[in-house]
Amino acid sequence: MPVSGEAAGAGPDEHARTGLPDAGPEAAGPGPGAATVLHSLDGGVSWITLNRPEAMNAVTWDQRERIIALLADASADPGVRAVVLTATGRGFCAGADLRGAPAPARERVPGDVARTIRLGAQRLIAAVLDCEKPVIAAVNGTAAGIGAHLAFACDLVLAADTATFIEVFVRRGLVPDGGGAYLLPRLVGPQRAKELMFFGDALTAADAERLGLVNRTVPSGELEALAEEWAGRLAAGPTRALALTKQLVNASLDGDRATAFAAEAAAQEINMTTRDANEGVASFVERRSPAYRGC
Repeated sequence: MPVSGEAAGAGPDEHARTGLPDAGPEAAGPGPGAATVLHSLDGGVSWITLNRPEAMNAVTWDQRERIIALLADASADPGVRAVVLTATGRGFCAGADLRGAPAPARERVPGDVARTIRLGAQRLIAAVLDCEKPVIAAVNGTAAGIGAHLAFACDLVLAADTATFIEVFVRRGLVPDGGGAYLLPRLVGPQRAKELMFFGDALTAADAERLGLVNRTVPSGELEALAEEWAGRLAAGPTRALALTKQLVNASLDGDRATAFAAEAAAQEINMTTRDANEGVASFVERRSPAYRGC
């Protein structure tokens, strides 16, 4: 099961700083040693599951560091060929819970906030974008603030029909962080991105799919099965070709045509040195299904 296996990332009692009614001070986090991130490896798929359902999975400092480490491990481990990021309970991730962060050694000075964001929320989003394996978000419930950006950074997004996405920052007079102003315009265009960020209204899963933020919306009871199916297909695919494709697509909007074309040619040059590329060509010539090994 996706929520079985390794437990890590425990932290002190905390509550979410999201402004959402379901994740207020009354939602105490688990004590030291509790399993706030669950991890398992099944059939080449790394399942990473946030597990603070009583706090709507508002992500703590410890959880963030654990997720980053697991994504780095997935990149380096040839036995991992796809990743699923999901959560337990009614919330996917209700935002950032900063109360578990190390206590500051001094009074805050200019530059501290920017540094905290660079080393915190932005590192988390970058870890998803830079993971060398395809990452699927299986959004089981509310995804707010950095939680929404965590989902949007994934390569594919599946959502339960009860899920909602909220750009919650404006509700507390904050600028969106965690890569929101980078991700959203690329996914839905600047006008839609501004609408979501200016008003902070809850977006249903169906509306998120209509806008292109979600690939598929399914009934809650079917979400895990669909995530397993998609992840299994990715895990059986040509892993290095998928990694290079992800890299090309993610960079495509940041450069001009000449740069994109050069990157594409270089990626194909690298890819043609892999066993899977040779297997793909050979299987076509021999009129059989390819058997990819991920290398």
